Amino acid sequence: MKNYYSVLEVPKSASDDEIKKAYRKLAMQYHPDRNEGDQKAEEKFKAVSEAYAVLGDKKKRNQYDHIGSEGFHQKFSQDDIFRDFDMNEILRDFGFGGRGGNPFHGQERGGFGNPFSQRQSPPHKPQIQPVKKECTITFEEAALGCQRTIAIARDGGNEQTNVKIPSGVTHGKIVRVPGKGQMSIIGNRRGDLHLLINVLPHPLFHREGRDVLINKEIKLTQALLGSTIEVETLNGIKSIKIPPGTQSSTKMRLKGVGIKFSSGVRGDQLVRVIIKVPKELTQDQIPHVQFLQDTGI
Repeated sequence: MKNYYSVLEVPKSASDDEIKKAYRKLAMQYHPDRNEGDQKAEEKFKAVSEAYAVLGDKKKRNQYDHIGSEGFHQKFSQDDIFRDFDMNEILRDFGFGGRGGNPFHGQERGGFGNPFSQRQSPPHKPQIQPVKKECTITFEEAALGCQRTIAIARDGGNEQTNVKIPSGVTHGKIVRVPGKGQMSIIGNRRGDLHLLINVLPHPLFHREGRDVLINKEIKLTQALLGSTIEVETLNGIKSIKIPPGTQSSTKMRLKGVGIKFSSGVRGDQLVRVIIKVPKELTQDQIPHVQFLQDTGI
């Protein structure tokens, strides 16, 4: 991240005059008119001009010192930085000559009216860098939707804002919340809030697209003879029938109790049946199993 004081080679305690002198020295050194075809010099000229556009303005400098380099670049775009900054007038005051005293004049070289573009662009709304936050939610909240209160640092304090997390959101998804970010430098509109969603793992549920998967152990006899079992779902306890002869790893389906989406569509829950085979048999069980063996089972 750019440190404007380092770019201008001055300490943070530098006076306004010292900052202006530093910019004059570096601007004269790296000005494109004096470094024809030198791309590195041109980039350096752009960098020192951006630094002076901030540190040479008392209001912008106070904001930069208050929130730091990273916070400043998240809050303000380059259009914000160069608003009310007349590069041509400033450099004329420094004594630059050529092209009628306007060092950025001369469209034959691509033009330097805006040092960060090669040609003039039509007016547009300046981009405001989004505020980026992380938000951790449970599996159930991701599946069914929830609300969160997010604290955003503004003007030395924390502002609370309520955010709706849509149902069906996935881990790693960025939820964009318009108008809940930082105010533009002139205070006429807000940027966006970007929430990176972290979904906590669940001890029972796993997600498969729009469906929820759960593993359920059953006894050997339940698989052989059939049974009715109860399983947990996002909507509480539900019953499901196990047909006779069900094989291990068979998936049974419960309709409409899976992931919920804002469109109104809702997935299912899959119940994967795991047949539990006992590791040891009791003395009473052994003859019964031997009898089943004798019958061909």
